[in-house]
Amino acid sequence: MSLTNTHQIDIQNAENSKINDVDFNNLKFGTIFTDHMFMCDYVDGAWQQPKIVPYQPMTIEPSARVFHYGQAVFEGMKAYKDEDDKVWLFRPDLNFERINKSAARLAMPEFPKNYFFNGLETLLNLDKDWIKKGLDRSLYVRPFVIATEPAISASPASAYRFIIICSPAMAYYTEPVRVLFAEKYSRSANGGVGFAKAAGNYAAQFYPTNIAQSQGYQQIIWTDASTHQFLEEAGTMNIFFRVKDKLITAPTSDRILDGVTRKSVIQLANDMGITCEVRPVSVKEIKDAAFDGDLKEIFGAGTAAVISRICAFEHGGDVFELPEPADSYGKKFKATLLDIQHNRREDNHGWRHPVK
Repeated sequence: MSLTNTHQIDIQNAENSKINDVDFNNLKFGTIFTDHMFMCDYVDGAWQQPKIVPYQPMTIEPSARVFHYGQAVFEGMKAYKDEDDKVWLFRPDLNFERINKSAARLAMPEFPKNYFFNGLETLLNLDKDWIKKGLDRSLYVRPFVIATEPAISASPASAYRFIIICSPAMAYYTEPVRVLFAEKYSRSANGGVGFAKAAGNYAAQFYPTNIAQSQGYQQIIWTDASTHQFLEEAGTMNIFFRVKDKLITAPTSDRILDGVTRKSVIQLANDMGITCEVRPVSVKEIKDAAFDGDLKEIFGAGTAAVISRICAFEHGGDVFELPEPADSYGKKFKATLLDIQHNRREDNHGWRHPVK
């Protein structure tokens, strides 16, 4: 392996690439990883020299605090390649801000902006051949931070590791999704960490989601923990409801993730002249709209899924099927977002970030 230094990042190049062993037409999301990974350790109160190394297992002590007290946060981003082989990110400044917001909530140190962007862009340039062209193709980028100090006393760690790994991706959901409205279990509560991308938030969803899947549903739309009367978000997505020609989505709070795709959809709705109300959305309101025939669409919005149509929901024994309307808002938003992300249309809001 050769060792070089660029932007103060030590780089160990992989001797051999795995790329020729990958079938890019048959990818299972998040199971294949590129040749390199970015790492930076936090010790003695400071972030150390960042480095990029071949993707590999890590040695970590069994007493590392991440295993015992769950100090772990992450982000989800994508890199895209246009027809001229230029690589782009989509609103990465928001992901940088959010991972530090998540870290602060879990008493973890924030990561420096120059380290983040230098590391991210250097890594993407090294592994740019893994980014394939096409609207259904991207490179999923996973920055995350874990507590590595070997100690099992219940307090914040003094040592951490920031890592970025990348995985080639195709469409996350290829079919419409059927969901349950939560009636018993909750995703998060007031004063909690629902707004953060904390690893434990997702672990806590798996059991009730397994129950939903055993009943023929792929996901749960979570309701508020206090009353279960207000709809909030799904496991990996923010949720939008179209009632007649009006779009409605829940406001962000302690309980709801401030999604990058969510922000973008709200702005696109405004650009298209579509009324979008950001306010509490009750289960009763949506069920009444479905009974009356006024509920036209439900769709999820997130980095992995982009826009995912929800074709049916169940609550209280009532099942509602939602055929896709001819003038689907979800389809319009997805097409517009993908075109912007892949540099196929004008970016009026400066969302695209070139990887130099």
